Amino acid sequence: GVTAYARYDGARAGELHLDEVAVEGTAALGDPAAGLATLERAFDQATVAACADALGAMTAVLFKTGEYLATRKQFDVPLASFQVLQHRLADMHMAWLLARALVGATLAAMDQPAPERSRAVASAQVAVARAARSVGQGAVQLHGGMGMTDELVVSHWFKRLTAIEIEFGDSDTHLQQFIEASAFN
Repeated sequence: GVTAYARYDGARAGELHLDEVAVEGTAALGDPAAGLATLERAFDQATVAACADALGAMTAVLFKTGEYLATRKQFDVPLASFQVLQHRLADMHMAWLLARALVGATLAAMDQPAPERSRAVASAQVAVARAARSVGQGAVQLHGGMGMTDELVVSHWFKRLTAIEIEFGDSDTHLQQFIEASAFN
């Protein structure tokens, strides 16, 4: 059976429970000896998909934050006219650009042998996790206290980015994966 539940970010998920399931050897998908390699590849593909999801969420957050700064006024001028807020938004944009570049490079490396693919996936996940934190927290802060309210879509994107950050392992896990897939261990 399936036990459904709501995730932290509001997405729906479920746990699949299998009890006393028997499968004949002829029903195997592919070579059973390659099962671990197939699972690792699927895990890498899921991690890259989550990274792409985060890029989309960060894009929405950057757009909404830029829109908010351009329309919200303080001292009769738009918040976007304050240099310190422009710098903050620029830093968030740069984090997003770096993450986007690494995800693009990772997509190109998905057909490489396992060590190269795993190294690329780990690099992308770490960059995306750091960018997700920077962009998400920056957006909440630039929206002020309203950034965490359910009324603003930014709070929902922030929750999504927070969930993606650890969805397939946190940055420490992926840094360790990078080391193990590299020549320096």
